[in-house]
Amino acid sequence: MPAPAQAPPAIRPARRRSLAPGKRLPASRLIGPALVLAVWAAASAAGRLDPTAIPAPWTVLRTTGDLWTGGTLPTDVLTSLERAGYGFALGLSAGVVLALTAGLSRVGEALIDGTVQLNRAIPTLGLIPLFILWLGIGETFKVAIIAIVVYIPIYLNLHAALSGIDHRYVELAEVQGLSRIRFIRQIVIPGALPGFFVGLRLGVTGSWLSLVVLEQINATSGLGYMMFQAQNYGRTDIILVGLLIYGVFGLLSDSAVRLVERRVLSWRRTLSS
Repeated sequence: MPAPAQAPPAIRPARRRSLAPGKRLPASRLIGPALVLAVWAAASAAGRLDPTAIPAPWTVLRTTGDLWTGGTLPTDVLTSLERAGYGFALGLSAGVVLALTAGLSRVGEALIDGTVQLNRAIPTLGLIPLFILWLGIGETFKVAIIAIVVYIPIYLNLHAALSGIDHRYVELAEVQGLSRIRFIRQIVIPGALPGFFVGLRLGVTGSWLSLVVLEQINATSGLGYMMFQAQNYGRTDIILVGLLIYGVFGLLSDSAVRLVERRVLSWRRTLSS
């Protein structure tokens, strides 16, 4: 009798390779700064860094404690936060209003977009001498410069997001008979939120970047003023204290915006999620 035919071996389906970045690492944004701090500490302990040029991390930490205990650092921190907060609030309001006006109206776009693009091409810090002549050398010109630095990226990204909304959604809203208010609330705002948050993150960072320069111009308090005074006395440890505080504020504010963005846009499926 002929031998029974054997069944062909089962073919296992090839395992599909995932192209996504993978799961998010816990506290992933702190790994890079922690690595830089570790290298800094190791180089200082090994004597590879000149302590007069780049003090050791423990020296900077001790200086921070002395400044905080002396009462000067809390005052400077609160002053810087107040300036950045006022400027950011004004810039955020101006950027959103101008972007909505230009993005939802052809007349508004004709009146606003060209002016904003011209303003973007002018170095904002180059406006400082003119604003001092207009507004004086007090707090007003500092807040105005911060507001300009903030509103430009918010306007650009929000306006680009509004302009990039697919026209098929507009046609669908017209077929459904949506009013203009419902069209803005149900289609325009959800479609423009991702671009808005990109501009918001850039605006938050810009407020700190401009603040460090502005606080060295006719200021009597603030982190920038503290660093300027430390430069006159050759205190690099105090300068590093100011820079680290600016960096921490920038990281915390950016993380806060990211957290809000993740909650508001939880319906999106992206690589980061």
